[in-house]
Amino acid sequence: MEQSMEQPTSTVSCPLEVSVVMPCLNEADTLATCIGKAQKALCENKIHGEVIVADNGSTDGSQAIATRLGARLVPVAARGYGNALMGGIAAAQGRFIIMGDADDSYDFTNIMPFLTKLREGHDLVMGNRFAGGIKPGAMPPLHKYLGNPILTGIGRLFFHCPIADFHCGLRGFKKSSVLKMDLQTTGMEFASEMAVKAHLHQLKVSEVPIHLYPDKRGRPPHLRTWRDGWRHLRFLLLYSPRWLFFYPGAALMVVGAAVGVWLLPGTQIAGGVGFDVHTLIYAAGAVILGFQAVVFALFTKIFAISEGLLPEDPRLNRLFRYVTLESGLVTGLLLLIVGVGTGIAAVRLWQEASFGALDQTGRTLRIVIVSVTALALGLEIVLASFFFSVLGLRRR
Repeated sequence: MEQSMEQPTSTVSCPLEVSVVMPCLNEADTLATCIGKAQKALCENKIHGEVIVADNGSTDGSQAIATRLGARLVPVAARGYGNALMGGIAAAQGRFIIMGDADDSYDFTNIMPFLTKLREGHDLVMGNRFAGGIKPGAMPPLHKYLGNPILTGIGRLFFHCPIADFHCGLRGFKKSSVLKMDLQTTGMEFASEMAVKAHLHQLKVSEVPIHLYPDKRGRPPHLRTWRDGWRHLRFLLLYSPRWLFFYPGAALMVVGAAVGVWLLPGTQIAGGVGFDVHTLIYAAGAVILGFQAVVFALFTKIFAISEGLLPEDPRLNRLFRYVTLESGLVTGLLLLIVGVGTGIAAVRLWQEASFGALDQTGRTLRIVIVSVTALALGLEIVLASFFFSVLGLRRR
């Protein structure tokens, strides 16, 4: 390990090019090997860099190992994979950062493909374990054939990210680009957030094939399959209001409206089954719930942009040139008028029946359903318009 003494130190006249950042929580069995490999790569490729161990509260002597081998120790008090990495990234002095787990599952001697891409101008360079090769025993079958492919597929579908391995722990990036993304998550979902936000911020992203090896630790990994899998999925959903709210809501509205128009004239028969006012009630409920989901999608999008969680969306800005408080109030009031008018018509039919039992054909109930639906949608549009205006106070 004498080569660690050859690592250059940071100076004003010659800033560091690369910082290799390793999150660490009780990695004494493998930390020395990982530091040695990273230092070897820096030395053999004449890279002016440093190795940083972002320690997350180890109790097995990992800190002493890092210090003894010449790595820079950065204590990070707040627990969590994302917290440890952001602590190391903030302390890094290199222009480029290579991050990787300290369990010897990644080969830190093979960082040049990442650095080459970064030197070419890429902002984020992801490792792709499936393209490079996964050694026997390196990844549980549940992760290899179900978890990673499904979550990566969802990420690609939701965000159109050109990434085939969302959760690879070995990746390189420009420090300035990652700081600009303002990453927030503290746990394992940090990996997904970086990939998603890189695309949302329109950064230049690429992949390089790497090998994944079985980790050499003598204990179970920190990763918890179902807990961390859910955290990744939850993050993907929360960062995509379109898929969480808008698309399901729009589908409900379209289906509900189509069924409603079909049933308004009277009972309909399909496949030998009769559909009447009872189905019409569910159709009306679908329209109302679908509209609420669509509005939630817009609320979430505006809030996330205002809080800096998502970048500005030009499409949303164009939308709000036409969807204003005034236009919303007018639309809502028109629906309220329709609701009141149809309600009056229903009362008159009831009056014709001397306020007794109504017709058995469901004609009056159909009018009542239309009235209630129009009243509900009209009031929701009025309230939503005011709330959009409140959210818009923080937008230019």
